[in-house]
Amino acid sequence: MTNATGDGTISDVGNGAAWQLFRVTARAIVDYALPPRCAGCGAIVGEDHQFCLACWSSLDFLGDPCCASCSLPLPLALPGDRMMCGACLADAPPFAGAPAAVAYGPVARTVALRLKYGRRTGHARLMARLMARSLATLGPIDAMLLVPVPLHRWRLWSRGFNQAALIADELTRLTGVPHDHHLLRRVKATASLRGKGRRERERVVAGAFALADGASARAAGRHLILVDDVHASGATLRAAARVLRRSGAARVSALTWARVLPDAATGNEIDIASLDSDMDRRMTG
Repeated sequence: MTNATGDGTISDVGNGAAWQLFRVTARAIVDYALPPRCAGCGAIVGEDHQFCLACWSSLDFLGDPCCASCSLPLPLALPGDRMMCGACLADAPPFAGAPAAVAYGPVARTVALRLKYGRRTGHARLMARLMARSLATLGPIDAMLLVPVPLHRWRLWSRGFNQAALIADELTRLTGVPHDHHLLRRVKATASLRGKGRRERERVVAGAFALADGASARAAGRHLILVDDVHASGATLRAAARVLRRSGAARVSALTWARVLPDAATGNEIDIASLDSDMDRRMTG
């Protein structure tokens, strides 16, 4: 309702109503010209940062039962069992839990690529919204500190942003868990991990990370959560986690948008050489 004051001006009530009408009208015009589209296939959807029904239905959401160390799904285990997969029994990873929101597949891959290389930075919000459920499985959030996997400065300069940092920002907004973008530094530019075996991947990322000055004071007693987009071979996450464990943190875990799962037919990881997760033929920084 618009009210006139004694001097003939329009009151704040009228201004507020007019502004609300302007916003609704402007949004309608934008939606007509540029309607919200599915993050997976581009079909028109009702709201921004959503999937259409077909893409949503194709996502493979991950959770229990899973390995207590790396969070790899263990279909034959019972929910709540503290079992470990064979790989972790043979060589325990340097993190305590590494859940992902979804399994790596066509839709999850498209979302990650459009964020990372297509500059669809709004996809970070969608990814974080689904990752927040997995974050809650890692324990009490009051001791957590989100640490995005850093890019080397040359990669950050060429891309203009760090997709892991964007996801961490959104997770903070959604959950209240704080983040520290500068606790971990990437001090060595690394070559692509495409097509390399496990030992070679470990060699490539060795020495790539270092703690920032004062990191021990910021990390002491905290549960550090490494945040990244895709967990493929795990070499990058393991290298980063080993460095974070030297910070005095009480615990280190990892959290990603999508996880590459072993091929059910062969027991081997999906052809890492064909993946776009450590995803580029160029320097991955």
